[in-house]
Parts: sequence; C-alpha cells; structure tokens
Amino acid sequence: MTDFKGLLKALTDGNVEFIVVGGAAATAHGSSRLTLDLDVVYRRSRENIARVFSALKDHDPYPRGAPTGLPFRWGEKTVASGLNFTLTTDLGDLDLLGEIPGGGTYEALVRDAVVLDLFGMKVQIVGLERLIQVKRASGRPKDFEVIAELEAIREEQETET
Repeated sequence: MTDFKGLLKALTDGNVEFIVVGGAAATAHGSSRLTLDLDVVYRRSRENIARVFSALKDHDPYPRGAPTGLPFRWGEKTVASGLNFTLTTDLGDLDLLGEIPGGGTYEALVRDAVVLDLFGMKVQIVGLERLIQVKRASGRPKDFEVIAELEAIREEQETET
C-alpha cells in the first residue's frame, strides 16, 4: 500500500521541485478513482536531481517489478543518467518522471500547475485542464474513463464561478 502522505513529505521536506500528475492529481481534483502509486514530474536541474536522490535515499528505492539482486544503485548519477523511474520504496510505489507524454517536462507543466493543500503540505498539482490533456495523450483505456469524470468536474467548477 502506498503511503501518499509519507512520499509527499519526503519530497517536500527534501525541497524537491515536483508536480503531482496521474491518478493522484485526478484524486486531488476530486476524482473518485483510486490509484496505487504516486506519479510526479520532477525538475531535471543538477540541484534538484541531488535533492531527489537525497529525499529518497533512506526509503530503499528500487526498480518496480525488477528481480531482486539487480546491480541497481540509487544515486545522483543514476537519476541524472535516467529520465523516468518506476520505483518501489518502503513508502510505496513512486513513478519519478522527467517528462510525460502530452505534458512534457517540469518546466512545461509548471505554468499550468496549481498549489493545493494535501495532508497539510502545499503541493504543486498539474492543473485540471492540463491533466485532461495529458490523460487524453496517454491513449490508455483506463485514462479515457477518468477523462469523462474530470470533464464533469471541470464543468461543475465552471458553473460555480
């Protein structure tokens, strides 16, 4: 089971620049669907890569689904050399993404991010309209189901204003 609060706390306490995307972002915007992992897009600057490494190093990050015993070593060089990581940690599953289809990098997403209070922490979440675009671009059947709900949430918000 993923400890969303614990993962967000590790990242925020580590001053990591990140934006919540995926199912957790949909839930933060009001979706009733559950997700099993936390998806974040992180800034790929040298300083932020160091913060990502430091924030997660004590949580045993390991490639999700990989057999145990692989010569995987979590480090700044690993993060800098890769882009997207699907990890399991002692806090649960984390998709650490340098970029996403339909959304791009942190820099491309940050202008459409909103700050929400999650578990008592101020967290950047991809904005609702951009989340719908990203879900549509993914092309996965499960995302098309979520899009309908997100569009209904958007319509409800528009009628409230």
